[in-house]
Amino acid sequence: MKRIGDNMTGDTSPEGFRHLVGPDRVHRDLYTDPGVYASEQARLWTRAWVYVGHESQTPAVGDYYTTEIAGQSLIMLRKSPQEVTVLMNRCAHKGSQLVHEREGNCGKMLRCPYHAWTYRLDGSLLSIPLKNDYEGTGLSSCPSGKGLSSPGASMNYKGFVFVRISEEGPDFMSYFGEALATLDNMVARAPDGELAVLGQPLRSRIDCNWKLYLENVNDTVHPISTHESAASAAKAVAQTLPEGGDTVLAMEQLLPFGAGYSFYAEMGARVLPQGHSVLGTKFSIHTGYAPLPDYQEELEARHGPEAAQRILQFSPQNTVLYPSLAAKASPMILRVLRPLAVDRTLVEIWAFAPKNAPARLRQRAASYARLVFSPMSVVAHDDVHLFESQQRGLLCSGNEWLSLHRGYRDGEIDQGATSMDSGNNEWVIRNQHRGWLALMGDVA
Repeated sequence: MKRIGDNMTGDTSPEGFRHLVGPDRVHRDLYTDPGVYASEQARLWTRAWVYVGHESQTPAVGDYYTTEIAGQSLIMLRKSPQEVTVLMNRCAHKGSQLVHEREGNCGKMLRCPYHAWTYRLDGSLLSIPLKNDYEGTGLSSCPSGKGLSSPGASMNYKGFVFVRISEEGPDFMSYFGEALATLDNMVARAPDGELAVLGQPLRSRIDCNWKLYLENVNDTVHPISTHESAASAAKAVAQTLPEGGDTVLAMEQLLPFGAGYSFYAEMGARVLPQGHSVLGTKFSIHTGYAPLPDYQEELEARHGPEAAQRILQFSPQNTVLYPSLAAKASPMILRVLRPLAVDRTLVEIWAFAPKNAPARLRQRAASYARLVFSPMSVVAHDDVHLFESQQRGLLCSGNEWLSLHRGYRDGEIDQGATSMDSGNNEWVIRNQHRGWLALMGDVA
């Protein structure tokens, strides 16, 4: 008899994927099988709406930012003062990449370094050398004569730019639905309605499958054991600080990691269709940050006192916009996942702040990124060690399954968007795998 995972060899049908995801467990082939990974790249990462970047990364006309999704190179380009577009980083002539830097400014046009074909900033063909030699050849009627290709669909949602590589798939709003509330909240926290990235991101290449990292975003049980040393160190330092002094930013952000199981259980969670979720619907480790009165007054002037209070009270632990993004509204942090191989993932940590934000607000985002997500931080090195340990451990013979039983009850699969009292319920992780099945062509 074949193992469950063995049917993936040459079998990339929806039925083959269905056998890897149970209602309360998943098979290790999801994380270790190169065939599964290749199918994800072709199916899931092309049919999902995937985060590209924020428009503030390209402030001036001609500014560009490049990234790779599902093995395809993309350019996010400022084509006018009001508009950002996304183009395939591929010359229509013979396929050379048009730009090779991660970011830069291309001026008034894109010029291929191979044969000097040039394109307007909207991707349309501008000029080609030896134009007369193409007369009567049919170039104008073939794809190469039409200019640069674009992804199947793109969306600039309040400054956050997403693409769907495939022509086929759900529309943006129906795909994300309620999950967009966290991005809405981030924008609402800006007194003038504008956000900006705080410099360059932290980038880490981790030797694990991307799903192991994304599951951990919703794992509320691991901080108590995994980050015990970080929380203990923060507690020891805090005891040496003078009473009545200003709140030390590092303590404000690290001490909550020492909260117990009951704290995380009581924060609540909500699962949404397509693998999305909100962890910390009632409160989170970020809820207790010291108030900033002047900043709050600015928000009240824009939204009114009651609305401003609601905006500030919404501080989810993590919102997953499946499959590529995990967002925090306070501090403003986006974690972006870029799968590189079945056992390798690039994680980008982007910090944000309102334009003209008070220094303390900018410091919170920048400090949290460094304290918690830098590879050299007292928090992230614990996580990375365990992610890579998981990846190696899953290759061991014996038990082929990963348990996701915590909080499982019959019937949860059919309940759709659902709120939970306990943030410790692994439903938020099981929900990711149902989103995985849906995007792989199965029925969740």
